[in-house]
Amino acid sequence: MESIFGLVGDGFAVVAADTSAVHSILVHKSNEDKIMVLDSHKLVAASGEPGDRVQFTEYIQKNVALYQFRNGIPLTTAAAANFTRGELATALRKNPYMVNILMAGFDKEAGASLYYIDYIASLHKVEKGAFGYGSYFALSLMDRHYHSGMSVEEAIDLVDKCIIEIRSRLVVAPPNFVIKIVDKDGAREYAWRESLRDASVAAA
Repeated sequence: MESIFGLVGDGFAVVAADTSAVHSILVHKSNEDKIMVLDSHKLVAASGEPGDRVQFTEYIQKNVALYQFRNGIPLTTAAAANFTRGELATALRKNPYMVNILMAGFDKEAGASLYYIDYIASLHKVEKGAFGYGSYFALSLMDRHYHSGMSVEEAIDLVDKCIIEIRSRLVVAPPNFVIKIVDKDGAREYAWRESLRDASVAAA
């Protein structure tokens, strides 16, 4: 029942992901961070088989860091996305990774961007995207409410709408979500949305 989604606003990109680690009918933990800070200005939100998700995202993170160490300059978001797509395509013909990725980043020249990379190595630059069961609801809400040039407040409000809809519509809905943002000031955690805390705030 994984859910990851993201969108691009005016000078920033925001991504959100559920924090449930689930196997079969068991919830192992509810604070699993599925959004990795790739470098100072890039985020990778991933869904899929837990082992593949962790191993592949760490592999990408270390290779992006290695490139910067060897060459003295960081990869652009587009270059990192294409590298990621290439590694998935290579693995597809050997031992595939069952992992879907939303890569968000900010570059001085290109600004904020979001890339959609699925487990069969398709790559698309998008303004909004989602993976997992929650994508059915997140994408429909973003189709309705998203517009280019959104402010941070508008984008977070839309993200919250998506979280509320996922919680209310899915039979087994993940209770907690993490939201991260990347802009000219860097990639960082923005907020956690925890169902118990949200309920207590609403009651107050």
